[in-house]
Amino acid sequence: MPIYLFQNPKTEEVKEVFFGMNDEKIYTDENGLEWNRIYSLPQLNTESTIDPWSNADFVNKTANTKGSVGDLLDRSAELSDKRASENGGVDPLKKKYYDNYSKQRNGAKHPDQIKKTYESKNVKIDFD
Repeated sequence: MPIYLFQNPKTEEVKEVFFGMNDEKIYTDENGLEWNRIYSLPQLNTESTIDPWSNADFVNKTANTKGSVGDLLDRSAELSDKRASENGGVDPLKKKYYDNYSKQRNGAKHPDQIKKTYESKNVKIDFD
């Protein structure tokens, strides 16, 4: 049920009143005084914040959202950037992931850690 704001014309007191969508939006107090309705813009939070440190928070907030896998990867990258900004430019979760990757593969680096360049005598291309 939506909340509507009404103001007492004499005392200027503001009161929140619940009305159904199809109800007439007129509020009269117990003394028979009709209060003035205050029109306000609806407030809606479409972008909820996700705790960058909480795995469960990410799963719960993105479970029922529409979008592509790419959207989820972008959201994940934003959270990684937040964690990095809070820790001097290094995301501890990403660093831990890279370290575990390297440990499991006898010291091999993750493909994202390898600088990708192509160089010939005429041209040099960086794929970063």
